[in-house]
Amino acid sequence: MAMSPTPPARRRRLGLPRRVFSQVLLMQLAIAAGVAVLATGLFLAPLSHQLDDQAMRRALAIAETTAQQPGLAHEMLTTPPTVDGPVQRTAERIRRATGAEYVVVLDWRGVRWSHTDPRQVGRHVSTDPTQALAGREIMQIDEGTLGRTARGKVPLRDSHGAIVGAVSVGIPYDSVRARLVSAIPGLLAYAGGALAVGALAAWLVSRRVQRQTRDLAFSDIAALLAEREAMLHGIREGVVALDRDGRIRLLNDEAQRLLGIGEEAVGRSPDEALGAGRTADVLAGRVTGADLLTVRGHRVLVANRMPTDDGGAVATLRDRTELERLGRELDSTRGLIDALRAQDHEHANRMHTLLGLLELEMYEDAVEFVGEVVGDHRATSEQVAEKVRDPLLAALLVGKATVAAERGVALWVSDATRLPDRLVDPQGLVTVVGNLVDNALDAVAGTPHARVEVELRAEGRTAVLTVRDTGPGIPPEQRELIFTEGWSTKEPPAHRKRGIGLSLVRRLAERQGGGVTVGQADGGGAEFTVVLPEALTEPEPAPALAARAETAAEEEAG
Repeated sequence: MAMSPTPPARRRRLGLPRRVFSQVLLMQLAIAAGVAVLATGLFLAPLSHQLDDQAMRRALAIAETTAQQPGLAHEMLTTPPTVDGPVQRTAERIRRATGAEYVVVLDWRGVRWSHTDPRQVGRHVSTDPTQALAGREIMQIDEGTLGRTARGKVPLRDSHGAIVGAVSVGIPYDSVRARLVSAIPGLLAYAGGALAVGALAAWLVSRRVQRQTRDLAFSDIAALLAEREAMLHGIREGVVALDRDGRIRLLNDEAQRLLGIGEEAVGRSPDEALGAGRTADVLAGRVTGADLLTVRGHRVLVANRMPTDDGGAVATLRDRTELERLGRELDSTRGLIDALRAQDHEHANRMHTLLGLLELEMYEDAVEFVGEVVGDHRATSEQVAEKVRDPLLAALLVGKATVAAERGVALWVSDATRLPDRLVDPQGLVTVVGNLVDNALDAVAGTPHARVEVELRAEGRTAVLTVRDTGPGIPPEQRELIFTEGWSTKEPPAHRKRGIGLSLVRRLAERQGGGVTVGQADGGGAEFTVVLPEALTEPEPAPALAARAETAAEEEAG
């Protein structure tokens, strides 16, 4: 009959347990037991050799004492080898006194003159006596007629020093083994105590490992690590992990891209890896809060930092650059809608005025009114276009002037404004001007005689922008703080947070090698000055300008 396969549950019971606690405990117990057995064996081996050496030295000492007995050599030379002879009596007396296994005296031919077994007296020895008869002292463990013994052999000399025989003494090896066996219980007691201490230490270590690993199996831990790596490198948010000392210990791919750093930042502090700034302050925990805004390069990031149980922290980074751009486009669209609404309101008032003049049959006054309205609007547009030759900036200022008029603010382009159409990055300058004008309009809104003045001028290839307002101004202690990401005194709009505009202005200026400063205007308000070196291209030579003008004229004529 075929046997059924072993059930999976039984196979698991026969193998290692799944829990880390049980596996670590079993492994450490096995290691402790192995160390105890190894240590006991390593101790027993030298103890056995030591006992053997002691037995052989004792046998040699008895042999030397026997060989030095007065008259023993003379008795061996003058009497025959008999069981009741003087040599046999002397040897037996020494054997009984010392507890030796045997004391054998032999002549130079190897014939025994004494032995424990009287039948062996007069016979040749069973082991080679050559070395002892040659004058050497010998210690050894050997097999003889009385079994395995620890032996000592010395030459026997007469009164003149001549070798006439030898003395061989044996210590029973069973006594050596008995001493060794008697020492084993003590060794085992020490080994058992060491094993018990090792088992306790293994249990304590296993409990600690169990708490730290939350009693997961090794396979579960490996799976979690693999899943963590896949998750960290697959998510579209930057993740930065810091240890308890504030050093970076992990960066995923998205964090490296957003922060512009590589794997070399691991092991360094945020200040060392990123340089001083708000981003490093947020990662290091010196700035606290949720959804903290920071600017890194040309990117606007949202950071959140969460402490971990080991004293470190994990920070997540989200890219809000596109969202900020869309938000600003929405602001621009709203500004355009406000401008159109203001123009519509103003146009409606003018049309009502014109309709009234026509109904009153004041035709000449109506013609004059239309001419004034068209002329004023054209004069404003022509004034801006004449001073600011870049079409993007000119359109921005015309639109902002309409919005300012709706809000009761006079937006004035300074008479000193002269900016040619040679901008390297017109969109960047539009962002700078738009942010500064918006901040100025917010600052003067609701104040009497509100006025904002914009001045744009070129100094060689350097563009200098100044925006002045008649608002309350900025206290000296806050003039550097206002450029910090996320700092604002106004309530944020619904679609995005405030505190980015002035920070972006500074970043855009610094990216072009310039800077932005804030001071007090003559009227007591704020005055922002932005210097942008290399913001303009080199002017074209006069012949090239004439050729371009002639080409333009021909195209218009054609």
